[in-house]
Amino acid sequence: MRAVFLSFLLCLCSAVSAFPSDKELAAQPRWRALLHINPGATLRDRHRSYVDDEQFFLSESGKDDLLAELIASRVALTPAGGEARCRFPARYRFLAEQLGWQEASPFAHCDEYQEWRQAVTAKRAVLVFPAAYLNSPSSMFGHTLLRLDQGEDSAVWLSWAVNFGAVAMADDNSFFYIYRGLAGGYPGRFALVPYVQKIQEYSHMENRDMWEYTLDLDQQEMDWLIDHLWELKDINFDYYFFDENCSFRLLELMEVARPGSHLLDELRFAEVPVNTVRALDEGGFISERHYRPSKAVELDNLRHQLSDRQQALARRLADDPALLDSEAFLASSEQEQALMVTVAYRFLRLKYRKENRTDKVASDSFALLSAMNRLPAVEVPESRNAQPPEGGHGTQMLAVSGGQREANQDFGELSYRLTYHDLLDNPYGFLRGAQIEGIDMTLRSTESGDPRLEELGVVSIRSMAPRNRFIKPLSWYVEGGLERAWAERRRLVRYVQGGAGASWHWGNWQPYVLSSVRLENNSAFDDLMTPGAGLDAGMLYRRGRWQWQLGSVGHYFTNDVYRHTSTFAVQWAVTRQHGLRASLEREGWRGDGDNEFRLQWRWYYD
Repeated sequence: MRAVFLSFLLCLCSAVSAFPSDKELAAQPRWRALLHINPGATLRDRHRSYVDDEQFFLSESGKDDLLAELIASRVALTPAGGEARCRFPARYRFLAEQLGWQEASPFAHCDEYQEWRQAVTAKRAVLVFPAAYLNSPSSMFGHTLLRLDQGEDSAVWLSWAVNFGAVAMADDNSFFYIYRGLAGGYPGRFALVPYVQKIQEYSHMENRDMWEYTLDLDQQEMDWLIDHLWELKDINFDYYFFDENCSFRLLELMEVARPGSHLLDELRFAEVPVNTVRALDEGGFISERHYRPSKAVELDNLRHQLSDRQQALARRLADDPALLDSEAFLASSEQEQALMVTVAYRFLRLKYRKENRTDKVASDSFALLSAMNRLPAVEVPESRNAQPPEGGHGTQMLAVSGGQREANQDFGELSYRLTYHDLLDNPYGFLRGAQIEGIDMTLRSTESGDPRLEELGVVSIRSMAPRNRFIKPLSWYVEGGLERAWAERRRLVRYVQGGAGASWHWGNWQPYVLSSVRLENNSAFDDLMTPGAGLDAGMLYRRGRWQWQLGSVGHYFTNDVYRHTSTFAVQWAVTRQHGLRASLEREGWRGDGDNEFRLQWRWYYD
């Protein structure tokens, strides 16, 4: 009898010791991922939860104490029929697997969760990257979201979109949005919406190309991700424009699906969407890529099949479908007619995509559509050489340069740019004609003096979208910071500058002309802020690895000061992450000026 009792006690102790302790459970990567613990990816909230919502925690100290939250979760999730199971299905699944809980229907009492889970079924996850959209502060670097597909062959119109974004006020303007986004003034939340809403918003409404990346997640990993999304419903995080943003949060979801992926092990000082794509690609998550051009790109691909005369006729057809009976139209072949009508119809749809269609627009669209149905079908040609954004250069930049200024003054420089891309950087993978720079600093040292600040660009955004017969976007720019400028001598001035105009595309050439206004704080001027106005004009040239720019910008100030800067610069993309840039600059003012030559080596990294 004694031997039987000892054997029973030994088996009991073995069974108990077979399960990990609370401390061991709290240290597991999946538990840390479920609580969104910062492993050191950002400087804020290190080793604490990113979640900023009391409803997410079952322990009062759960945000800071992994073990306390695990113990509170185990206590709350153990009873069958407990309400906590309906709120935290992924946490229950984690504990059940680790502690050997075996129940046939642990969520049978959770009607709302069961209904939601039946609606959100998915067998595949796709990372969607809508390209940069400079006219929206929240999307100027692009965006990332997840698409959950019901199956590999299912229509994407039936899919769900997982999006993380700032909960902004409806009346916040762009500048206020940027300020609050930088300062963490908005809460951020995950949202699950029908994917059709997002594809209409990005590809149709905003004319944005989209890249879709199929993720190599198995069904178990998919289930972890979906169950955790239920736990994040209406839960607030902090939202920061530069790091804790839409892209960063998706990496956290991937850690829930596949713990130990080490996606957040390194400090991510500035998390732009393309860095998230690169991280997932390098981590082995991406199995396929698919490019979805915007409606504007499709229209451009179609119009390039027409001659100049045919393009002009197609443009007139959009305004007056009665030209379908004109001699010029009927003289063309049926295939050419079909192409012109298709271009006219697509242009009309694109032009009025954001407006209520008038009776005339509806009548013209119907007339063109009827003609399309009578003529041979036209296929939209595929975009050739589409460039995936993750193939572009790194988003941070470090540079060393040397040069000479007037009067044989030699100098050396060290430059750093936090983000992201300028007009002469290697354009592969980036939006053509777009420049976004943030925190661009240059220190200069000369033989006659100590190193000093030469320039500190806080922000510089340029949108040089070219115009054509059909699409006539506004080119514009805005920039501000500190720079050296002439006023009795070269001194550091503070400025804000911007303007608008037009740009065109002729083969490899892209000329531009913009009006320009400048507001300057200069210690040599009497007024605190002195305004000036002028022109910013030039030419861009791109061929292979070479990028060229010839430009000049000048301002006449209200205090009768005139200043202009003319620049000729060329960059050779040595490799994806390295570039060699040479520039010759003439800085002129009334009656005099200085010349400067610079040779710069640029290293790009993430």
